[in-house]
Amino acid sequence: MSLKSSLRPPALAVVVAGLAAALASPGTAHAASAAERPVRGCVSSVPFTAGENGYDTYRIPATVTTRAGTVLAFAEGRHNGAGDTGNIDVVLRRSGDGGCTWGPLSVVAAGEGDTRGNPAPVVDPRTGKVVLLTSYNSGAVTEAQIMRGEVTAEQSRRVFVQTSRDGGRRFSEPREITAAVKLPGWRWYATGPGHAVALTRGPYAGRLVVPANHSAAPPDGSADTGQEAKYYGAHALYSDDGGQSWRVGFVDDSYDGVDNANESAVAQLPDGRLYVSSRDQNGSSAGNRLDSYSSDGGVTLDRPFRVQPTLSDVPVVQGSVLQVAGPAGAPLLFSGPSVPTARSAMAVWRSGDGGGTFTKALTLSERRAAYSDLVQVGGGRVGVLYETGTTGPYEGIAFRRVSLGELG
Repeated sequence: MSLKSSLRPPALAVVVAGLAAALASPGTAHAASAAERPVRGCVSSVPFTAGENGYDTYRIPATVTTRAGTVLAFAEGRHNGAGDTGNIDVVLRRSGDGGCTWGPLSVVAAGEGDTRGNPAPVVDPRTGKVVLLTSYNSGAVTEAQIMRGEVTAEQSRRVFVQTSRDGGRRFSEPREITAAVKLPGWRWYATGPGHAVALTRGPYAGRLVVPANHSAAPPDGSADTGQEAKYYGAHALYSDDGGQSWRVGFVDDSYDGVDNANESAVAQLPDGRLYVSSRDQNGSSAGNRLDSYSSDGGVTLDRPFRVQPTLSDVPVVQGSVLQVAGPAGAPLLFSGPSVPTARSAMAVWRSGDGGGTFTKALTLSERRAAYSDLVQVGGGRVGVLYETGTTGPYEGIAFRRVSLGELG
């Protein structure tokens, strides 16, 4: 698919200049070739800017580092506006220097008038291939219509998998796996968004676990207008053969309106358990972040989701978790905005007790900010790929390099 050439009108030029000025520091580089030498002192870059490469808006970041050390930055490229439905592609940029500079944009899954998004990438530890799960729906329908059961199966949310064996340069065509991972009675469905996890230790080593969420039909199958969010739940899907076949793992099916788990992230702790962090989608409990654990590789939860009180600064929004690889005592990290009532001030929290408690370690910027994803980039650093802007949080997607020393 060829991309439309993009012009840079005055308004776009202001957006680009604002992003660059707010994120720049000595040695920072933007949108250069991924083949260049690493930029000494590089702190941040902007792989996606609204209005560029034929897209009105970029949203829903996800990132992984390949076995060779290439950082992959995925996003939704939204052609016709910032809305969640319509003509949306999954796009990618690659960085060979830890997120300092980026190669050209490529389309991984083209919407062609429909909606493809919610990228959830993971690197298979056995083969090194990149496995990418995404979600699909007709570009003519909305999330609300899907949740009310007003669409056909073809128009509704469906799930696809793709793979790359060359570090993200080329991906296979999307292959549908909906029948294996979407239970009867589920309406909405979303993979991630954000990176999935490959288990590297314990009896389930090699398993790929993808956090996801769904909505269920009310018990009587009605639309239940105005109460759809009550039927949100988190779940996982997993593969033990490198992404060839998939099964449904744990399912959060309380649907009581108190804790509405939605848009989850997952990390494997040093003891082998999975830590699962979820957005609370307007539940009646006093908190916007929920969490739980799994001791069997994502097949079941050790306990129901409950509020994580030490992340009370986070608004209702997607967040990311990452267990830092390294020596004993390496922290579990969480990223998200840090203003309870607004999508602003992207920050990173750290936990030294496997997600029992979190402490805010670093605020990246006071600017508007929304979705994010964490990745380890080597050299004692992690990267945060996150939506941000000056007048709104969706002016671009930035990549910020953070040393572990900055996080305490």
